[in-house]
Amino acid sequence: MKPLPLPSLSPLPRLPGTRLSTALLGATVLELIVLTGHLAAYPFGLTQERRTPLRPPQAGSLPGSPTAERPVVLLHGFIDNRSVFVLLRRALARHGRRHLTSLNYSPLTRDLRTAAELLGRHVEEICARTGQREVDIVGHSLGGLIARYYVQRLGGDRRVRTLVTLGTPHGGTAVAPGAGLHPVVRQMRSGSTLMEELRRPAPGCRTRFVSFWSELDQVMVPVGTACVDHPDLDAVNVRVTGIGHLALPVHPAVAAAVHEALEALKPTAHEALEPQETREGAAPSTGTTSVA
Repeated sequence: MKPLPLPSLSPLPRLPGTRLSTALLGATVLELIVLTGHLAAYPFGLTQERRTPLRPPQAGSLPGSPTAERPVVLLHGFIDNRSVFVLLRRALARHGRRHLTSLNYSPLTRDLRTAAELLGRHVEEICARTGQREVDIVGHSLGGLIARYYVQRLGGDRRVRTLVTLGTPHGGTAVAPGAGLHPVVRQMRSGSTLMEELRRPAPGCRTRFVSFWSELDQVMVPVGTACVDHPDLDAVNVRVTGIGHLALPVHPAVAAAVHEALEALKPTAHEALEPQETREGAAPSTGTTSVA
């Protein structure tokens, strides 16, 4: 079975002017605005969210069925918390997503693998509570890398149908030297042992990847490191223009594109009837599209 294609994604408005310096200036101003708003919201996301009562399934979509709505797990980036997803969460809820949950991992975490194990336990709890076999994950920056490690190295591909990453250093990022004092930041560098683990073969990985990257993301060095480039992974890389790293999880056009990506990768009625082992045997693909 061929992997499902992404539809044309809703475009971001272009910044005025054609020179990169003008676009970079506009993106930088937007980053400062987003940072100011996020600092105000940050205290409200310090605690883990409460478990909300389960809503009854929609007609014709019983828990555990292949066509049932999968829960969406939101995973924040480095020294951040779930408050970064306030706007994205609202946007997905407006589009009908009913089971949305966020996970806070400790900023004192010194090993990305530890955070990935915590994510795995969280996903198992969600599946047990909802009766669903799989979830979708949306991860920003480091959160996307934690989710990828869980999927690729800890067997999480049996639980994660779609992993959407926003500005995630899949290939490692050349961060500022001072920031390298933190062990997790060192793990995000291109030559780290953790990055070498992610470069290893991953035959039969069942998760589908959609990676959003921006040419104006100053945290990703080089910017192409935010693309998934692995021969065994079924991946689509989505280029975003006109915004930077902090704006990726809050920009309305990106939120709309994330929703479209999750919807595009839902199983069709025909696929839902196929044996799972047949779907898992599909060949991986790597493609590109853009939000421009």
